[in-house]
Amino acid sequence: MRRGWSGIPLFYAVKDVGTRVSVLIAARNEEQNIARTIDCLLAQDFPKTLLEIIIVDDHSTDRTSSIVSSYADRGVQLICLNVGDSMNSYKKYAISQAIEKSQGEIIVTTDADCRMGPDWLKTIVQYFEQHQSYMVSSPVVYSEESSFFEELQTLEFLYLIGLGAAGIGNGVPTTCNGANLAYRRDVFYEMDGFKGIDELASGDDELFLHKVAEKYANRIGFCKSIAAIVYTDAKPDLRSFISQRKRWASKSTKYKDKKVVFIGVVIWCFNLALITSLLYFIFQLPYCNWVLLTAFVFKIIAEFLFMIPLTRFADRVSLLKFLPLLSIVHSFYIVYIGLAGNIGKYDWKGRSVN
Repeated sequence: MRRGWSGIPLFYAVKDVGTRVSVLIAARNEEQNIARTIDCLLAQDFPKTLLEIIIVDDHSTDRTSSIVSSYADRGVQLICLNVGDSMNSYKKYAISQAIEKSQGEIIVTTDADCRMGPDWLKTIVQYFEQHQSYMVSSPVVYSEESSFFEELQTLEFLYLIGLGAAGIGNGVPTTCNGANLAYRRDVFYEMDGFKGIDELASGDDELFLHKVAEKYANRIGFCKSIAAIVYTDAKPDLRSFISQRKRWASKSTKYKDKKVVFIGVVIWCFNLALITSLLYFIFQLPYCNWVLLTAFVFKIIAEFLFMIPLTRFADRVSLLKFLPLLSIVHSFYIVYIGLAGNIGKYDWKGRSVN
């Protein structure tokens, strides 16, 4: 995986772009964040004639719609969903509605609580043009942490973004993040949009990536550029963090590529074995001590080797000091989320979904 990451060259935008782009955001109860995100989009160093911004309000009960409407004179378009409790995957439906209304050749999705620099869009679109890509994933990084818990999330999230990039670098795309994802509009329709994955609340990013990868894996790229980073916030407490990760994990057994599912199961079993060994260690059964210590040492070494270039890229090398602790805690997290994410329902912004 480190080879996959390192094999992706750094990318720099060096010329003007000429492709029309639609930036789409599905928002629900985001009155605290949406204005800042819109301001970042309007501040892009990108030809205004080639940019449209469409925000879909997903049944918000706060001031999200009115805040978005206040930007109408600056070209920001608002779509308000009105479908009640008739579906499970509101976000996919919201994105599909926005794409139907859009005019851009390239669709770029991000979230309502994200921030980006002025060269973000130009960099991604130029990557598209230079590589003739059909789909491009770009980095997402947590920032503005206010607690130790949020710093741990930043390190763990960098790990996830790195795995997604490494998979693309190795020619086997497996994961991406919808907060910084782009694809051609015609490819979206060629894939029949989200058809076949629309019964799941989550998966507008990863599961759609898999649909594209089935046919065009060699046309999927990762824009490894500082200018292409989208910044967002870690979850402030354990409850919201668990809810988010249960939502992400809910799609893990739905992958069409069963090799990816198999790898996930193997990783889950390995972490369960680590926890079991730890229990043996606590109860002082000495013949298992060397197994536990050796496994954890190898796990931490492997993760250090992978995370060093990732933290350098994101300028967060100082977080590596937390890796040994995170490596241990992560085993418990993986085992719990692997089960909880595939059993029952979870809450998302006041809505209970499967």
